[in-house]
Amino acid sequence: MGCDIRIDAKGGMAADGKVRLIRKAAIVGMLVNVAIAAAKAVCGVVFSSRALVADAVHSASDLVTDLAVVVGARYWAAPADEDHPYGHGKIEAFVTLAIAGMLAIVALELARDAVFSLAKREGGVSSGAPALAAALGGIVSKELLFVWTRSMARRVKSTALEANAWHHRSDALSSIPVAVAVAVAWFFPSLGWIDSAGALVVSVFVAYVAWNLARPAWQELTDAQIDSKADAVAAVAAAVPGVKSVHKPRARRYGGSFQADIHVQVDAGLSVGEGHDIGHAVKKAVVGAGLDVDDVVVHIEPLDEPSTSR
Repeated sequence: MGCDIRIDAKGGMAADGKVRLIRKAAIVGMLVNVAIAAAKAVCGVVFSSRALVADAVHSASDLVTDLAVVVGARYWAAPADEDHPYGHGKIEAFVTLAIAGMLAIVALELARDAVFSLAKREGGVSSGAPALAAALGGIVSKELLFVWTRSMARRVKSTALEANAWHHRSDALSSIPVAVAVAVAWFFPSLGWIDSAGALVVSVFVAYVAWNLARPAWQELTDAQIDSKADAVAAVAAAVPGVKSVHKPRARRYGGSFQADIHVQVDAGLSVGEGHDIGHAVKKAVVGAGLDVDDVVVHIEPLDEPSTSR
C-alpha cells in the first residue's frame, strides 16, 4: 500500500493584501532613505567626511532594494496557475539574492575607497556639528524604520521585505562608527584618518549583512535541505496516533516559509481509507505545529514493506 497526499495550508491574508502591505513598507522606506541619503551626502561633502559620504552611498543603495521589493512583490505574490502550479514564491528569493548582491558590491566599493585613503594617509577632516547630527539622525531613523519594516515582513511572511528591513538596520549600525569617526575628526583634527577607518568598518557591516541575506535565499533557489526543519517535522509526525515509524523527512525553504515531505509507516492491515486518514492527521499536525511549514506531502507505507532509499 502506498499513496502520496498533498496539503497546502491556505488561509490567512489574501495575496493582494500582502502586496499592498509590502509595497507600503517599501515606499515608506524609499521616502525615508531619500531624506537620509541627501542629508548625509550634503554634510559629508561640505565637511569633507569620507565616512559620512560612504554612509550616504549605503543609504542610497536602500533605494534600489526598496524599488526591487515594490516591483517584485507584484510577481512573487501571484497565485499558482497552470504554468506555475507551485506558485511564484521563488521570485522573492531571486529579489532577496539581488539585494544581497547589491549590498556586497557596496561593501567592496566602500572598503576599496577606505583602504586607498588610509594608504595615502589622507586626513585633516574638518567635520562639524551638522555632520555629526546627520550621522546620529540616520542611526535613530533607520533603526525605527527597521523595527517597523521587520514587523510588516513577519506579518506577511515576506523574506524579501525582511531582507530589506535588515538592509535598513545595516545602515543604522554602519552609522555608529561613522558618528564616532565624525566626532573624533571634529574634536581632534589631527586624527582625521579615523574617518577613513570608520568607512572601512562600515564596509564590514554591510558585507556581513549581505552574507546573512544571501545564504537563505541561495538555499531556497537550490532547494537545499534544511535539516533542523526536517527533524522537527519528523518528530511531530512520529507522535501522531497510528504512525508506527517515519523516515526520509525532507524540508526546503519556499516563498517565506517551508515545504516538507515525509514517509510514514502504518499497520499493513489497515484499509486504504484508514491509512489515508492517518496521512491527513500527520499533515494537519505538522502544519499546525508552529513550524512555519505550509505545504506537506506524506507518503503512506505499510510497516512490513521494507523502506527503500532514494
